[in-house]
Amino acid sequence: MEGLSDTYYINRILAGDTSCFACLLDKYSQPLFALIFRIVQNREDAEELTEDVFIKAFRQLESFRGEGNFANWLYRIAYNMAISAVRKKKIEYLSIEDSQLTNVSEEEVQEALGSYGTAQQLEWLDRALAQLPPDDRALIQLFYMEEKSLEDLTGITGLSLSNLKVKLHRIRKKLYVLLTEEEKNQDVVQKK
Repeated sequence: MEGLSDTYYINRILAGDTSCFACLLDKYSQPLFALIFRIVQNREDAEELTEDVFIKAFRQLESFRGEGNFANWLYRIAYNMAISAVRKKKIEYLSIEDSQLTNVSEEEVQEALGSYGTAQQLEWLDRALAQLPPDDRALIQLFYMEEKSLEDLTGITGLSLSNLKVKLHRIRKKLYVLLTEEEKNQDVVQKK
């Protein structure tokens, strides 16, 4: 039964063949776990939330009308559950002043973020991402790592297209600021 469309599996599940849900679970469990982990930053919580997402999706499968993309519907459930879980923990995240962001050009951001390829640079990027609020991390995960389109992201996050574009722009600038600080800190450590 592998390789069939999501709609096929959904129709079979709704018709009573609940074993078909395993195919959807196999297809989406890894990317949803990656998104949730990026948001909650805890493996055990991410595993539990991923299970909860699939339980909720199974229970609410009848509410999926097939009008949109099933994957986006599932991602929206995962996104909302992970963001809610983080908000309940009330964790403080780094705040970057607007003045720091206004002095950064888009060219600087593109040049800096496009050059991350070494193991150390990727480690810096991971540390920078960890300092962002969970919804910012989720957008980076979905847009760059899951390669979701802007239209998909509007459906998943509930943000308008213009708001989403502005938010992604600001997140890239925040990452630039965090990464340049990381590089400065590394230079100080190496000079000692």
